[in-house]
Amino acid sequence: MEQPEHRAEGAGPFTTRLTWHRAGGEAVVWESRVARRRGALSVRGPGDSVTMFPIADAGALDRLRRLNVVASGAFFLGGALFALGACIAQFGSGDAVESASIYFAGGVFFSIGGYTSLVQVLNAPRHSPGGGSLVTADSRWWGYEPMRLDWLSTFVLFAGTLVFGINLLDSFLQGLTVQQTNRLIWTPDVVGCVLFLVSGHLAFVEICHRSRPCVRSRSLGWWVVAVNQFGSVLFMVAALAAFTRPTTQSLVNTDIANWGTLGGALCFSLGGVLQALERP
Repeated sequence: MEQPEHRAEGAGPFTTRLTWHRAGGEAVVWESRVARRRGALSVRGPGDSVTMFPIADAGALDRLRRLNVVASGAFFLGGALFALGACIAQFGSGDAVESASIYFAGGVFFSIGGYTSLVQVLNAPRHSPGGGSLVTADSRWWGYEPMRLDWLSTFVLFAGTLVFGINLLDSFLQGLTVQQTNRLIWTPDVVGCVLFLVSGHLAFVEICHRSRPCVRSRSLGWWVVAVNQFGSVLFMVAALAAFTRPTTQSLVNTDIANWGTLGGALCFSLGGVLQALERP
């Protein structure tokens, strides 16, 4: 039996969308983000009507829902705690240990969200290599799949949360010199921000199916990526402002560091709320 014609899209070696054209003018579309977040593919009819169909069994869909609840909740709580820590640093007692404790708790939730996002990818329905059939992977807690763009994006995100953990742990150290502060606290902060930005760019590539960012205001997934990426930009601004000048032994700009952290944290909390709606 002749197989329907299909078209692959993506950036570089990565395939993020497959379209099968069927008799009668219908097009069946598999997208990597929709598959792992919604557990579905779409069928576009001749009149541009779009229908979503589940591509996983009930057990797999339930697993994807639970993972989405954990990931979205973790990012919401992580962002909320980071926002609280920034408010205390800016308006509160200024106690460094108190702020560091709240930031560290938020970092734990960010790491949980990052790891759960990676597990979502590993458990997402995917197309089989030879034909167009879609299969649901067995329950997995770890895997190495660097040729999948969604895996690469979430792995870099998870790595960024772990690097942030080093920064947050080192912030409890007392009596550091300026050089030690910049090396042990500031440098992991910047590296973590860079990893967040890289992960966000890869997420844009996945949802836009090309190397350049796009605007898809009607796509909930696009808004999740855009809000989180804006939060990553604000985190980077805050990190750069938190550099300690060797000559004055003071931060470049304390207000920008605190306000940037607050704004970025609120973006990730909002992203968590939006992600909760992007469910199977």
